[in-house]
Amino acid sequence: MKIGASSFIWVSPFSNETLDLAEKVRTMGFDILEVCVEDPQTIDIERTREALDRFNLGATICGAFGPNRDASSEDPAIRGQAADYIKACVKVAKGIGSPVVAGPMYSAVGKTRLLDKAARDRQWALAVRTLKAAADYAGQEGIKLAIEPLNRFETDFINTVEQGLDLVSRIDKANVGLLLDTFHMNIEEKDWAAAIRQAGDKILHVHMCENDRGTPGTGLVNWLAVRDALREVRYQGPGIIEAFTTDIKEIARAVSLWRPLASDQDSLARTGLQFLKKLFADQRRTHPAAGNDL
Repeated sequence: MKIGASSFIWVSPFSNETLDLAEKVRTMGFDILEVCVEDPQTIDIERTREALDRFNLGATICGAFGPNRDASSEDPAIRGQAADYIKACVKVAKGIGSPVVAGPMYSAVGKTRLLDKAARDRQWALAVRTLKAAADYAGQEGIKLAIEPLNRFETDFINTVEQGLDLVSRIDKANVGLLLDTFHMNIEEKDWAAAIRQAGDKILHVHMCENDRGTPGTGLVNWLAVRDALREVRYQGPGIIEAFTTDIKEIARAVSLWRPLASDQDSLARTGLQFLKKLFADQRRTHPAAGNDL
């Protein structure tokens, strides 16, 4: 498995001012830089591609879906902004060589309400309508959309693999699948391996971090179960370490990160990379109950 690092580990937003991340992550030993597109206007596609090529790095794209990018909004203008934003991310993805645009693109992060069945059905219908059109555009550009279930504190809509598969089925486009994130799975799934097996070939992308959203291998995630299940379903994509820094107050507040999760961000990335490289290089088949002892 190729291992990548999210730009969110260090910076926000990504721009020409942060292109030195390409050299940093390659020097650390990563294969991929995941570019988080908060504002497409800050992404210089040509210069970003040049930096990636210079350091022989692959790329993936992850979106940021706030209140004005809500694909299931009752407001058609906001749904239109969500669609336009996804299209902009697709353009960036194509330009820098990412095969995928990933993220919780069905709603606004932080939107949490108790809805009756009629209101929830309408939310489903609006999200499906918006994402079908976005998927058609992405497909024309050769890009896949990876939909990310989030935990219950960040969305009231898609929390589990089962719900994610339902949404993918309703969208019914060959280039649409799932992004699985071990942090969210730790909260919402009863069994990591069973959820991964259930997702199967619909898994397009994987985010890897601990139960506290920190360094892989330092917490409660059953990494052996995750690894073995991904192998079982023949997942061929990358594993991206996604973490955040308290130095960027807006992002830290958005993800409820109130304290540093490592001595520094470089240590978080480097230690996580070492753990994941060892994990996925180890060919032993270990019973999931064995935990993280490699």
